[in-house]
Amino acid sequence: MITVEDYDVYSFDLDGTIYVGDTLLPGVVETLDYIRSKGKKVRFITNSSSLSREECKERLEKFGLTIQLEEVVTALYLTGLYFREQHAAARVYVVGDDQVKKELHRQYVETTDDANKATHILVGHDRNFSYDKIQHAMNAIYQGAKLIVINPDPFCPVPDGYIPDTMSFAKAIEVAGGRAIDQIIGKPTPFYADRLLELSETNPDRILIVGDRLETDIMLGQAHGFATCLVLTGVASKQDTQQSIIKPDYMIESLSELFAFELSFNKS
Repeated sequence: MITVEDYDVYSFDLDGTIYVGDTLLPGVVETLDYIRSKGKKVRFITNSSSLSREECKERLEKFGLTIQLEEVVTALYLTGLYFREQHAAARVYVVGDDQVKKELHRQYVETTDDANKATHILVGHDRNFSYDKIQHAMNAIYQGAKLIVINPDPFCPVPDGYIPDTMSFAKAIEVAGGRAIDQIIGKPTPFYADRLLELSETNPDRILIVGDRLETDIMLGQAHGFATCLVLTGVASKQDTQQSIIKPDYMIESLSELFAFELSFNKS
């Protein structure tokens, strides 16, 4: 019998789990303090294509949280690692917010504003997405450039509803370019899971993923051997879990409940 107390590493999604917009969600401070008081590790895992690790750390600290840089894993940061490790000579045309280029440059990945010279098209969240960007990206793809997507999220929760996220833009380019996406970096991909495992320094079954999305957070665990907890402060609802084949090991209304009473399950 495994209980929620038994893990070595607790990995929390951000949007919809730790905060929504500028509001810290219930139970966050108490939960993090409790985990650390037990000598356990905390990781903050996000599919954000607009936050570097440093920016993510700063944002969390504005809520009054104490964060170490090595605790933060962003899809944007892992995108830089992806190019460094697998395509060191890449020239990347970015469809995304300014932070995407800044992160690539921080990791010494070459970018280009001329899509005709690009070896890769990289798509993230883009508040200035346009017809011209689709045209430039699709022409590069027709010329052989690979299509890389920072995360698979089609939308993101905000205090007054939702906004389009990375996959909304990537799909437009994929359709126009006439070729399937070559690589997705963010949750729940094997690339993300492998890097999280490396940074956690433990076995997969000693990690608990806590998040608000079935198709990314919970699927990350289901596909790669991590335990999972769905928190109902973001995207997914109880009804969604009933209709989905993706099932969390635990489900709570907010982080206030994570250690409020004993949760247990039997892993088969």
